[in-house]
Amino acid sequence: MLGRPPLISIITVTYNSAHLLEATAYSVLEQTYPYIEYLIIDGASTDHTDLIIQLIESANDRLLNTKRFRHFSEADKGLYDAMNKGQRLATGDFVWFLNAGDRLMERQTVEKMMQHYSPSVDVLFGEVMHVTPTRYHLGTRSELMTQKLPETLTWESLRMGMVVCHQAFVVRRSIVTDYMLDNLAADIDWVINALKRSRKNVNTHLVLAEYLVGGISKQRHKRSLFDRYWVLKKHYGWLPNLWAHLKIVWRAMVKGG
Repeated sequence: MLGRPPLISIITVTYNSAHLLEATAYSVLEQTYPYIEYLIIDGASTDHTDLIIQLIESANDRLLNTKRFRHFSEADKGLYDAMNKGQRLATGDFVWFLNAGDRLMERQTVEKMMQHYSPSVDVLFGEVMHVTPTRYHLGTRSELMTQKLPETLTWESLRMGMVVCHQAFVVRRSIVTDYMLDNLAADIDWVINALKRSRKNVNTHLVLAEYLVGGISKQRHKRSLFDRYWVLKKHYGWLPNLWAHLKIVWRAMVKGG
């Protein structure tokens, strides 16, 4: 990294989401921070995603960007298989996942985030703004969820579940691990693994992205709860995890979530 600021690989995984993809891509390509590699990993969509990608590529050329734009389309084994492909293909110093429908918060987001960077930093994190399909702002994750984003984030912070949104978690590529396949809590496992390996984690105190509510875990809620229990047991042990989940159930009954 000598001689230049860090390169950020932003990865969008998509499948049959052409109606969401273009705005997500523009939120990346229009960033004021120039050292960005943007990858779209498409799971061989059957809608008009290929046409949207052509428009995005044309727009990147028209903007005279220094940003490197690459795209790949082939069948995969699901979301986390596609995310694994994305981070293997990435060449940046940091990786950041922004799925179709999500958007970076403003044109200066990456530039502002990188003001918090120093050579010893392995993780940069912040908030997300939850939005509806009509882009109505519901509030930040900390405003809407019982668990708030901690000032200091470590792997121990996730004992009670995900306390940081995946779309606001930027990690040095050299410390990432593969996502587990066929586990709806694979993102939690990936974040914990990164935090275990990280030297320094910095809270940027920024709203980094708009997060489109919904997704696989919401659609398959019971399965996601089981998978989360398994992941947390793996990292924290069965007895501490059981105690943590008893507290989660109590919290849900008393506080409503």
